[in-house]
Formats: sequence, C-alpha cells, structure tokens
Amino acid sequence: MRQRRPDQRTRRTCERLGSALIALIQEKPIEKVTVQQVLDRASVGRSTFYLHYRDKNDLLLSQLEIFLQTMSTALTSRGEKSHRVMPVEEMFAHIGSQRKLYRVLADANRLNDFFDLAQEYFSRGIGRRLGESGRLGKVPKRELDARASALAGSLLSLLRWWLDRGAKESPRAMDELFHRMVWKGLL
Repeated sequence: MRQRRPDQRTRRTCERLGSALIALIQEKPIEKVTVQQVLDRASVGRSTFYLHYRDKNDLLLSQLEIFLQTMSTALTSRGEKSHRVMPVEEMFAHIGSQRKLYRVLADANRLNDFFDLAQEYFSRGIGRRLGESGRLGKVPKRELDARASALAGSLLSLLRWWLDRGAKESPRAMDELFHRMVWKGLL
C-alpha cells in the first residue's frame, strides 16, 4: 500500500515545528528545550504536535531525515547528467552555513544520529547514481551496494574533516576532491 503525501497544511505545520526546534537548539542546549517552547515558537497546538511526533527527539530526527532525503536524491530528482554521485558542493555549502547547528548537535552528542542516518541515505543515493552512470559496467548488486556504502562513509569522513578544520576549502573544491576519489580512487 502506498503512503499518501502529507497535504500542504500538514507540511507547513511540520516545517514550522522543525524551524522552531532548530532555532531553539541554537539558542540553548537541546536538553533545556521543551515541547511547549517549540509549540509556542511555532504557534502550533500540543495535540497537533503529538499527531505527528512522539517527542522533540523524534522531531529533530525527522528534520535531519528531510535534509538527508533531499541531498541523497537531488541529482536524480533534477535529472543532472553529470558523473557526480552526490551534490557535495551544495551539501557542504548548506552545512557550512549551519556550522552553529553542527556544533550544537556535537555538543548534545547527536552527531552520531546524523551520521548514522546519513550513511543509510547517502549509500542508497550513491548506489542509484553509480548504477545510472553506466561507468561501472555490469557490477553485481552486492558489489555496487558495498561500493556505495564505502563511498558514503568516505563522504561523511570528508565532511567531518572539513568542518573540524574550519571549512577552509570551498564547497566546490570539496565536491571536486570527492568525485576524483570516486572515479580515480585515492591515488
């Protein structure tokens, strides 16, 4: 059975709740943020919140998943004909502009949640793009999945390295570096 896409009103409500939570956790530790504060900031009722989410952690994970879904499907969704397997430049630019949120997630010990989710989403997205590229010939699905998983892990490692060093390189340079690693290997 196919899941129905939420209507516009539901999407707007969820976006308001997500934006409210993100804003609040940039102001104070997530442990100090209450559901009531999120509700007040978003102008949403308590019953509406609990219709969509179990708690603030569920809301946070849903916001991370929306971002990861968007990034992992962006190239295919827009029909990009390049050999890029992930929109690294766009993703690094966005995350680089949200470094405060990255620090907040790190300080709250929530980065592992993000990276675990990202591994799954990016592995699927990269696998799809590798298959679409036709550059690998007839690689068995198991090997394609293994390569996609390894590349997703490499991308996340590269992201951590970039952020931990202060995001000195441009997002475009990081995109070029990652895709050289994808198609030419590490040497």
